[in-house]
Amino acid sequence: MKSDNPTRVCIPLNEQSFDSLRVAIQKASATADLIELRLDGLPPDQLELAVRQLDSLLVQTDKPVILTLRTQAQGGYRTIDHAERVECWNRLFSTKRTLFDLEEDLVAELINRDEVHQPDWSRVICSHHDFTGTPSDLDDLYERLSFTPARIIKLALKANDITDCLPILKLLDRARSEERDLIAIAMGDAGVVTRILGPARGAFLTYGALETEQGTAPGQVVATDLKTIYRIDQIDDDTIITGLVGRPVMHSVSPHMHNAAFRSVAINGVYLPFEVNDLDSFIQRLVNPETRELEWNLRGLSVTAPHKSAIMKHLDWIDPTAKSIGAVNTVVVENEQLHGYNTDADGLIAPLIQRLGSLSGLRAAVIGSGGAARAAVFGLQQKGVDVSLFARNLEKAEAFATQFNISFNSLSTSSSLMNFDVVINATPLGSFGERINETPVVAEQLSGSRLVYDLVYNPIETEFLKEGRKASCDVLGGLEMLVAQAKLQFKLWTNTDISSNLMYNAASSSLQKNS
Repeated sequence: MKSDNPTRVCIPLNEQSFDSLRVAIQKASATADLIELRLDGLPPDQLELAVRQLDSLLVQTDKPVILTLRTQAQGGYRTIDHAERVECWNRLFSTKRTLFDLEEDLVAELINRDEVHQPDWSRVICSHHDFTGTPSDLDDLYERLSFTPARIIKLALKANDITDCLPILKLLDRARSEERDLIAIAMGDAGVVTRILGPARGAFLTYGALETEQGTAPGQVVATDLKTIYRIDQIDDDTIITGLVGRPVMHSVSPHMHNAAFRSVAINGVYLPFEVNDLDSFIQRLVNPETRELEWNLRGLSVTAPHKSAIMKHLDWIDPTAKSIGAVNTVVVENEQLHGYNTDADGLIAPLIQRLGSLSGLRAAVIGSGGAARAAVFGLQQKGVDVSLFARNLEKAEAFATQFNISFNSLSTSSSLMNFDVVINATPLGSFGERINETPVVAEQLSGSRLVYDLVYNPIETEFLKEGRKASCDVLGGLEMLVAQAKLQFKLWTNTDISSNLMYNAASSSLQKNS
């Protein structure tokens, strides 16, 4: 059931000049439901200009505007002394059509003024920020702010792990039952869930960045993504919740694929990024139907590094394929139980068969000794491929090779992977982030091989694939595998078949936009 609470996305703007702020307001108006002007981002001369000519800024939009002038301790962008801050607010309070975001200390001071010099409290947001963590006395903090005359309460707190979202989501449930206007956000990548699910649980608004890298707080999602990818205006109490469990996850294009799939078949579902450090706590407090502390319609999870093996102990039933591989990448909540599957092996093999036809009798080299490598070896062996393992961690590789009865080799700059039919990179080397410029081997080591296959998909063109091209090998990127295994996951959660092209286009569009 959809809440009566309207879904509002507020775009905060932090600009360095009056003129650029005016342009940004016009641009934000196309997407935003509200616009926040971060006046603390302006240097003193531009702040003075903005205060004097605020009406000329406000006419640039027909959307409600929030004015914010924050101290550095509360996340402001420059040093502003108390006298300057109070003097600015005294002038801003006469503005029509705006909300005022005031920190708790300033609200306490204003309450003691005579009534004539107090702000219009029906337009005040009383805010509290904590950039270090989520306090244990969150309910007490909420009650303290509730005693102020401010109409709206705002709590912006740092989430250091996904479970830090739990008290914030529960507090939103409480405020909704009390018919209290509350903005509650967990900042950081681990807190993104609160930004997406907050409005459906009664949050007065959520914040979304105007553009990538333009967020005014850690973990802000681009506003257009909130509306088009996550479709937050359609999330309600009945929405099927799925998501990606791992660390890190914010680079993943899986939300683009699965949310496009939900939209294409008109299923009321959403796929979220779950940044999980403490897997045990996450499963106990948010996932396991018998112990979880949150009421939500959780249906399934994708699982990525570093949790594919660790999650197995938490499952009630594991598919034989996943047991053989020793890793689970898909969890289905089924009849109050957690069932585990592995779609990586089939997802990895499907693009190979499409490219090479029958795999029987081929020779393959798999680089790596983690969960992806295990899925690769298992899938290849099932198709009659002769597999050799190459890894830097020989102790781990030896146990791995013994289990699958394959040969293993030390991987170094002198290792030769010549004349294999397929060479697969099952390591994170070359993936987006600090390791983007790395490759496990170079062209000279690949000479004479037929096909180079990188399981890394972001970026689309990895250093490993570049080295394969230099060696005159055919190349295959990881996006095809990602799509194939995701399609299988979606079928497990919804019993619905999805077009591979739809998922591929959604993923590649995201990668190209962010490249």
